[in-house]
Amino acid sequence: MAKSKKSTCPRCRVLAAELAALKEEVARIREQLAGAKKDSSTSSKPPSSDIVKPKPTTDETDGVKRKIGGQPGHPMHAREPFPPEQITEFHTHTLDACPSCGGQVLRNHTLEKVVQQMDMDIKQAPLTIEQHTCPEYWCDHCRKSCRAPLPLSIERGGLVGPDLMALIAFMKGVCHASFSTIRKYLRDVIGIKIERGTLCKVINKVSLALEGTHEELSQALPFEDVLNIDETGHKDNGQLMWTWCLRADLYTFYKIDARRSADVLLELLGADFEGVIGCDYFSSYRRYMKVMGIEVQFCLAHLIRDVKFLTKLPDARDRAYGEQLRGALKQLFEVIHKRESLSAAAFARDLKTARELVLYWGLSNVPPTRHAQNMAERFRQHGEAYFTFITTPGLEPTNNLAEQAIRFVVIDRLITQGTRSESGRRWCERIWTVIATCAQQGRSAYVFLQKAIKSWLIGEDAPSLLPEVSMA
Repeated sequence: MAKSKKSTCPRCRVLAAELAALKEEVARIREQLAGAKKDSSTSSKPPSSDIVKPKPTTDETDGVKRKIGGQPGHPMHAREPFPPEQITEFHTHTLDACPSCGGQVLRNHTLEKVVQQMDMDIKQAPLTIEQHTCPEYWCDHCRKSCRAPLPLSIERGGLVGPDLMALIAFMKGVCHASFSTIRKYLRDVIGIKIERGTLCKVINKVSLALEGTHEELSQALPFEDVLNIDETGHKDNGQLMWTWCLRADLYTFYKIDARRSADVLLELLGADFEGVIGCDYFSSYRRYMKVMGIEVQFCLAHLIRDVKFLTKLPDARDRAYGEQLRGALKQLFEVIHKRESLSAAAFARDLKTARELVLYWGLSNVPPTRHAQNMAERFRQHGEAYFTFITTPGLEPTNNLAEQAIRFVVIDRLITQGTRSESGRRWCERIWTVIATCAQQGRSAYVFLQKAIKSWLIGEDAPSLLPEVSMA
């Protein structure tokens, strides 16, 4: 009877409607709050965006604060001593008597303290200054003056020679140094004054020297079996652009473009690309996958972050769905980490089982919430693309290789604040390509810059960054 009175009371109906509306509003606000709290562990945001990081709880640290420096149980890392043939001087510091009591001492030849110190005389920098003179001559036959032409290397180089050019380029590209910093170094250490405008011209010349090298790698991209790709923002004179990073097995290629669409990939890789790309779930890669009909390995690390975000949502149904997916992904990575301890057959069997489990839970018990439905739709359309690595040798399940390669670009962007012109963009993509590829191949970027500049100064072809094994 009381229930009937309650349902027919106008005031109760109004309050019930208000309560339902308030509950819906609170749920919406809590969902927005969860989205605003996204960090690098629950999304593709970089760790640098985690402005506030909560302190670890007592349970995570057992109440003991970890000391700074090397941790117990970790192997010690010490540099290898210089071999005897590299040592220019040997000094032995002996004792004639005990420093404490003045008694007689006997030398113990088995225990010695050895300290090696390296140094250089900065003030005696091997700076050379050449003067090239072209006298003027008069031709009585032509009735005009003439001069002998300068060598091509002097004509192109101008004030700065090849080795100094390479040093300036190394400081600008590898060390992220500004023109002001380079000027101070050259003035205070080397003892020469060079204006900012001249330094800018030097960088443009080095960029020209690297043009052929960069273009050669661009032509090689469509023929790679596996490419890991990522992109990040780039400011050019205040305009938002995008730096694309394509990492092959033995080289890394950078391209700055105004577009963040699949059109960039279609231009770089063309219609001949038949390899596999590793990437995140961004729409440009999905479109490229659809247009070209190629295989893709979507990053499992990004998937884990998106699943973890589900477990942080206010709706219990989203959290339950996220937890079941998270458990399946955890089992998958446990199998991946046991690869070295399993036989090939056992690893393949366990990996297939773990894969089927992830796909099953991605489409099972899906609640009718927006976030859960979006995740389930991802599994319906592209679930198999998260496991291409199982059948493709050399392909990683994550896109960490490309993300690591693009980290240098992000650091450079934070320091330099981007570029200001077309020539600046071309310099960046070329020098970044050289730096990343040389690091990948264990080569010296400075030595490569010297070689490229000297080749350009005398009109020879640019040196190659393609390994001989790839060219063969």
